[in-house]
Amino acid sequence: MRTALVIGTGLIGTSAALALAQRGVTVHLDDHDPEQARTAAALGAGIDEAPEGPVDLAVVAAPPAHVASVLADAMRRGLARGYLDVASVKGGPRRELEALGLDLSAYIGTHPMSGREKSGPLAATADLFEGRPWVLTPTRDTDTEVLNLALELVSHCRAVPVVMDADAHDRAVALVSHMPHLVSSLVAARLEHAEESAVRLCGQGIRDVTRIAASDPRMWIDILSANPGPVADLLADVSADLDETVRALRALESSDEARRREGTAGVEDVLRRGNAGQVRVPGKHGSAPRVYETVVVLIDDQPGQLARIFADAGQAGVNVEDVRIEHATGQQAGLIQLMVEPKAVPVLSAALRERGWAIRQ
Repeated sequence: MRTALVIGTGLIGTSAALALAQRGVTVHLDDHDPEQARTAAALGAGIDEAPEGPVDLAVVAAPPAHVASVLADAMRRGLARGYLDVASVKGGPRRELEALGLDLSAYIGTHPMSGREKSGPLAATADLFEGRPWVLTPTRDTDTEVLNLALELVSHCRAVPVVMDADAHDRAVALVSHMPHLVSSLVAARLEHAEESAVRLCGQGIRDVTRIAASDPRMWIDILSANPGPVADLLADVSADLDETVRALRALESSDEARRREGTAGVEDVLRRGNAGQVRVPGKHGSAPRVYETVVVLIDDQPGQLARIFADAGQAGVNVEDVRIEHATGQQAGLIQLMVEPKAVPVLSAALRERGWAIRQ
């Protein structure tokens, strides 16, 4: 691939453009908002000028509701040899294109499974997709050259290609992305009018659950409007579980011992099912999840503290597999949780103590 046209210079489009540009591809940028395309160009994502002739690949990064119309316009104008979109829903846009009577041999639907809570070109990074799954949904009609162009794009972005049926993809993302976002928003909404004294008690647990609720509502309305059925089905199942859990908790309030035992069993059931589901979430680099142990270190909220602790861990010969930070309420300090292999715990703990760090048991 030598040339590409990215239509839509938001977070995903600009990030893909940055990755392509860094690999030596000449990238042309287009957006319904010219200022946004100019911003992406200023970041080094390409040039905000129309190509003189057909490019090798056109990447449509428009919202799901507009993907089909943007693709149809680009294909009718012959802007590229191959076309793909990066929308988070795949079945609907393809059916719209089929209804328009277009030849879809030059098109493939794709979806990079990566993003951020922020949107727009200023939030974009060339490494946004690195190590992340990038779904490709070819059909029997997809031209081999177009599939190869899509795979080349995925390679330039250092993502991991995953081939799926379009409708199976939409059901999958409803489960692992769209439904969780709404559940996160429902939990976060409980905080909107909560008493300040309660909100001040927020810890890492509530931060983890509500993090994705910070995303742009306008973007999510577009996404959910394109995949409402599968998301509604899943939320109906969640609603049934919630009803059962509410009944179990009410039973725990009872003075009747049998009802309390029934309530305990109901709550335990949902917690155990949650355990069983959580262990199926892929671990590091998409591999099977592994059990790590945690070394908890008290750190001051000062520049250079994280760099020091990682350097000290490295000098001890310990690889930090994951990390979490919990900030102390009302103090310029926090706890950093270093997840490591179980056998590395005594080595790391001793090394950090020796270097003056306060280890919490």
